[in-house]
Amino acid sequence: MGLSLVLAAGLMTGCAGSNPEEQKPANEQNSGEGNGKANNGGTPAEEAAKEPTKFSFLLPTTVSSGYHTRIPDLNKDKWVLKLEALTNTDLDVKVMEDAKYGVMFASNDIPDVVGSIGGPGSKSMSGSVESGVFMPLDDLLKEHAPNLMSAVPKAAWETVSYEGQIYGIPEFLKSPSRRATYIRTDLLEKTGLKPPTTVDEFLEVLRAFKKLGVETPYQMRENFKYADIVLGAYDVLPYKDQFELVDGQVVPKFFDAENMQKALQVYKTMYDEGLIPKEFATISSTDFTKSIEAGKPGMWSQNASGLPGYRTTVKAAVPEAAVDIIPSPKGPEGKGGYFLYSPVVRTFYINSNVDKDRAIEIVKFFDWMISEEAERFFSVGIEGDTYTLDAGGAISYKFPATKEEQEEESWRSGTMWAVHDATYNRLRLALNEDGKATLEAFDNVLSQEGLPGIGFYPELNAFSKYPDLAAPQPDVGPKLIIDHMVKMIYGKEPISDWPKVIEEYKAKGGDEIIKEATERWNDKSGAVMIEHEN
Repeated sequence: MGLSLVLAAGLMTGCAGSNPEEQKPANEQNSGEGNGKANNGGTPAEEAAKEPTKFSFLLPTTVSSGYHTRIPDLNKDKWVLKLEALTNTDLDVKVMEDAKYGVMFASNDIPDVVGSIGGPGSKSMSGSVESGVFMPLDDLLKEHAPNLMSAVPKAAWETVSYEGQIYGIPEFLKSPSRRATYIRTDLLEKTGLKPPTTVDEFLEVLRAFKKLGVETPYQMRENFKYADIVLGAYDVLPYKDQFELVDGQVVPKFFDAENMQKALQVYKTMYDEGLIPKEFATISSTDFTKSIEAGKPGMWSQNASGLPGYRTTVKAAVPEAAVDIIPSPKGPEGKGGYFLYSPVVRTFYINSNVDKDRAIEIVKFFDWMISEEAERFFSVGIEGDTYTLDAGGAISYKFPATKEEQEEESWRSGTMWAVHDATYNRLRLALNEDGKATLEAFDNVLSQEGLPGIGFYPELNAFSKYPDLAAPQPDVGPKLIIDHMVKMIYGKEPISDWPKVIEEYKAKGGDEIIKEATERWNDKSGAVMIEHEN
């Protein structure tokens, strides 16, 4: 927050990104013949006669590699140029790693539009929203972005709000359930068993896999990341958006000592019987991925969108392999699945120094991004280049065949497509059988499972005060909690001591976390219920 004061002081002199020399255009449509008319409010002739709206546009990334790093000048990239032509805009596009935003804010060289990972309270935003660097958008959105206002879930608008006002335009998730339970169907058929529906049946299948000689019946990973299937079944996920209201207090779900002990006992059984790797607590993400792609596990947990890729890589390693997504096993209370993601993936802010007329056109630019025209462009590109249409209007898409082509597709359909429902790319998935299977999994499996919870945007102040009690990532539990879980599974601590772990958490700062969480919930101050929308 100290940086926030610097930002506030600099606002009076900085006019970051407003120099007309620092900008260019953006947008798109169904046939690739778009003209930037979508949602701009005028007749086609009036819109065509308008000067392009100029603004500088910073896109966030989490990596230092990829397609955008190979392009000397992104403003001459064919995808950016096409976007500009479709939307009658003139963009000065830049890409920056989200983790490096602090330097940008400290320099006060801030573009007209800034995108970031997550919501306003993220560390990368450095308190800039609170300091007035970006403008509130409520009135602009209500008047000039009717499609966005109706399409974005209520929880997403709440997540990008500060003190009751909307400050960002979110890339959102209409379906927050994204993780799934994978199984090698070919191995399951050999056991003669059906897909497991309960924790007991889950263990039975893993034991049958072991008898078949499967090296890793269930694939674990360090910190229980993508290895929390049992925690989900007992609804005790230890994550930052997994708080719940109990007896008037908002507490972490791992305070449910009875179900936490049951979950830990299941993991210990899996460890004792060799159903998970002995070194489960130290398996890196790289080794986790290598194991799956080599066809070693019988079951694992991962994002559902990865189904086409896993079917390809696992089958390459084991030609007879068949990979499918199944409903996650349920615990005794009928719950199952994984944590529900925050409804916001990225957020885009408009610099307070942008004049009203340009701000209106920027809002319209984002409103266009959820149109059918935009979906066609970002999903499959340019007609005659990356796709063709047959006489009946069906799309024939040139799927990427090389790493470079895959990165180019990710740039267009991922990084550049700033605002849309990022649950999945329905248009492209519907073009082949593996994609259709992925859609079926989202629509018929994931929509029926996943654990709701209370999250805080911005994060609780107490989290920074007690880092060992805070989730370091959205899907990783606090260090104190993870350390005790691992020790109990390895048999170094009795599982029956879990109530003592809760008392230790409370004594080391947890009471303060609970107090702040409860106050925020009661005051309706940035406390968001993450759940499936009706």
